[in-house]
Amino acid sequence: MPIVIGIVAVLVVIGLFTNNDDEPANTPSATPTTGVDLDTPPDTTEAPAPVAPQVGTAIQAVVPDVVGMNHQLAQDTLQANGFYVLVEEDATGQGRQLVWDRNWEVVSQSVAGGTAAPIDTTITLRSKKIDE
Repeated sequence: MPIVIGIVAVLVVIGLFTNNDDEPANTPSATPTTGVDLDTPPDTTEAPAPVAPQVGTAIQAVVPDVVGMNHQLAQDTLQANGFYVLVEEDATGQGRQLVWDRNWEVVSQSVAGGTAAPIDTTITLRSKKIDE
């Protein structure tokens, strides 16, 4: 029992001489701060009601003519004009995947170049390998 009392006494003495400058003071400030300005009346205005989207008002853009371009450049051109819903097909009917887009050439597009269309329109690019 005397050992426990000695250890407790040592810990108390160490605690009294330890520098606690890193810890915030526990003394309350003279003026409590609440973050609320009590002199200003509360704002009672209501937020405006959300506006429902109107049917048929999609953003439109002119579809560029990409026939004759390499497939990658055609995709880049369509996307630069706001068209991101793109489908690709092998124009030869062989069902091949267009893995390396740069060696394919667009032979037709589902929405003609120069046509105004909503930017969420699906545009199908039919391509064949260059030199076929």
